[in-house]
Amino acid sequence: MRAIVCERYGPPEVLQFVDIEKPVPRDDEVLIKIYATSVHRGDSRMRSLDIPGPGWQVLMARIYLGFNKPKNNILGMELAGEIEAVGKDVTLFKTGDEVFAATVWSGFGAYAEYKCMREDGVLALKPTNMNFEEAAVMPSGGITALGIIKMAKIQPGQEVLIYGASGSVGAFAVQLAKAYGAEVTGVCSTSNLEMVKSLGADQVIDYTQEDFSLRGETYDVIFDAVGLYQGDYKRSLKKTGIYLNANTSTDNIDKKDVTALLKELKTLIEAGKIKAVIDRSYPLEQIVEAHRYVDRGHKKGNVVITVAER
Repeated sequence: MRAIVCERYGPPEVLQFVDIEKPVPRDDEVLIKIYATSVHRGDSRMRSLDIPGPGWQVLMARIYLGFNKPKNNILGMELAGEIEAVGKDVTLFKTGDEVFAATVWSGFGAYAEYKCMREDGVLALKPTNMNFEEAAVMPSGGITALGIIKMAKIQPGQEVLIYGASGSVGAFAVQLAKAYGAEVTGVCSTSNLEMVKSLGADQVIDYTQEDFSLRGETYDVIFDAVGLYQGDYKRSLKKTGIYLNANTSTDNIDKKDVTALLKELKTLIEAGKIKAVIDRSYPLEQIVEAHRYVDRGHKKGNVVITVAER
C-alpha cells in the first residue's frame, strides 16, 4: 500500500512517499480503507518536533514521540474511511461500515491507504450527513474542543471568548459554545473575521488591531484555542470565570472518555450543531505542500488530504 513516512524530524521535505505491506487486522481489530485524512498543526509539530511549552513538556514529548526520530514513522492524527475487514472477535463493526477515527491513541498512521485499529479504539460510525473529506477533519480538533469546552460547564447566556477562533480547535469551540447557548466572542486575524462570524460568533475581535484584555469587558469563560495568547487574560475574567488553554487543558481530558466524546461529536454533527470548516484540500501525493501551507500558520479551520476516491 502507499504511505507517507517520516524517518527523521525536520521540514516538510522529510516526508517520503513509499510502498509498504498492507496491514492485517488482529482478532480484535478492524482494517480501514482510508479515503481522507488531514494536516493539523499537531502533525506539523510532530514532524518538526516543534513543541510549545516549558522544557519538561518538550522532554515528555520526546519520550512519547521519539528522541531522535519518530517512534511511529507514519503520521496522521485522524481519518475517515470504510471497514474492509474485521478480526474474528470484532462485534462492534462490520465490513462496509463507514467510519471516522482519531489515531492519536493508536500510533497515528493515517497518512496511508490502510490502517488497523482496535474495535474499542477512538472509532465511530461516520456522521450520515458528511462526506469522507468533511468527516476526516472532525475527530482530532473536535474531540479537543468538545473535551475542553465541557470542562467549563457553559450555561445559556454566559459570555465566552475564544482566542484563535479560526483554527481547527477554535472553529469547533465557537460552534460548541453557541450550541450550549453562550454569547460568543471570537478572536482572530483580519482575514478570518467573516468566517468566524459565519460560525455563529456574536462578536469578533481582530487581534492584529487590538488586545481583547484592554477592552474592559469580562467573560465567564476564556478559551485560548491555540495556546499562544501572551497578554493578561485575568483582567478579562469575571470573578468566577474559567480560563482554558488548548496546550495544557487537553491533559485533563480523561483518555477513557475520548471514544464517548467522538460519539457525542457525531450526534452534534448529525443534529446540525457543528459543521466542518475546510480551508484547502490536497491529494496524498501533495502532502509536502500541505505541510508547508500549515507551517505558515494561517490556515482557516482544516486542511484535508484525499487518500483515495470513493
